[in-house]
Amino acid sequence: MRILWVKANKILPAHSGGDIRSYQILRRLAWIHELVFLSYYDGKRDTEYEADLARQFPGSVCLCTGKRGLNSVGRGLDYLVRMATPVPYAVSRFESVQVQEKLNTWFEEKHFDVAVCDFLDAAVNFPGRLTIPTILFQHNVESEIWRRHAVAERNPVKKLLYQVEFKKMLSYEKSAVRKFHHIIAVSEHDWHLMSEWTDSARITVVPTGVDLQQYRPGPVSGTVDLLVLFVGAMDWEPNVDAAEYFCRDIWPPIQAKVPAARFRIVGRNPHRRVQKLASSSVEVTGSVPSVVDHLRESAVVVVPLRVGGGTRLKIYEAMATGKAVVSTSVGAEGLDVHHGQDIVLADDPVAFAGAVTALLQDVELRRRYERAAVALAATYDWTAIGDKFGQVLETVAGTASQDSSRYAEMACVSSARG
Repeated sequence: MRILWVKANKILPAHSGGDIRSYQILRRLAWIHELVFLSYYDGKRDTEYEADLARQFPGSVCLCTGKRGLNSVGRGLDYLVRMATPVPYAVSRFESVQVQEKLNTWFEEKHFDVAVCDFLDAAVNFPGRLTIPTILFQHNVESEIWRRHAVAERNPVKKLLYQVEFKKMLSYEKSAVRKFHHIIAVSEHDWHLMSEWTDSARITVVPTGVDLQQYRPGPVSGTVDLLVLFVGAMDWEPNVDAAEYFCRDIWPPIQAKVPAARFRIVGRNPHRRVQKLASSSVEVTGSVPSVVDHLRESAVVVVPLRVGGGTRLKIYEAMATGKAVVSTSVGAEGLDVHHGQDIVLADDPVAFAGAVTALLQDVELRRRYERAAVALAATYDWTAIGDKFGQVLETVAGTASQDSSRYAEMACVSSARG
């Protein structure tokens, strides 16, 4: 099967949850099928990245758009310029004439059996009429993230901007979901949200996985390090909000009960708001060579997210490493986890603090959660997840070969609805 995969931004090195998910699935697909991976990115041409991508995915195509990176002021001005357009800013900034021309040519030639649009930001460059069976890979429901931002934001100006972007994103996302021939979601929760916009039979759930070769328990130590860990990209607003929320509302009562406890925030590009959280008991590391090492040092891993969508790879990674996890419901949303068995879920800061404190103080309780976490994570190896993704592609491509006119008809009907 000949597969075209299109993704905005560089995928290597794969650090963020979405990049890791795509990378692991791409590796499995490339092992079995003929894969062409189109990666487009802004800024100056990065020959090292392109060479690395070609080594890992032979036949890949890189397009450097040449767009200059914007600082915070430039990004604000760019946002104001695009504010009157109906396309949300989070999508419109990834528009590229070069990518559009390349995709138009490939779709006219019908060189591929199936195409994958990796997340919503790349969708803006796909042809209006999809002549190849095309799947939209939704790592999360983006409009739901913007809705939650608008609900959680305290600043009235930011709250208004979030509300504006939420409305734009909801309209755009509905249209995109109806346009593509099939949708792959990462959770049942996202499946339910998108099923309100289109026939649910057009959506398949392929869950999040974990690299069991990399994330596995380390040697058991006789000493107990009272380290609480939060892992994630610290330039992503939901993670920034989560770090602030934890340090402000949850960490103080934990410290009052367990004075020796320490909190470590691990993740690339920490926002200045995250950097300000550093103190005698709170450490902000920035990028680290190995997240696994930090996971193994910790006693408890926390995911205090209040805003977000999709599924968090960090939870399965922590579980596979044999760690007890305390998360909000939003943080664990869409994962096959079970409160009170392999994870503790707490949405109230008092309950969250109490759960972390109990796990720090009660070694046997912590060990019970650790054993259950390892057992659960073992069932979500990336190889099985990649195979399931490939089966969806084969089904969609096979359906198209039986009745190729059906796809053109679906696209027309969806456009009329949107």
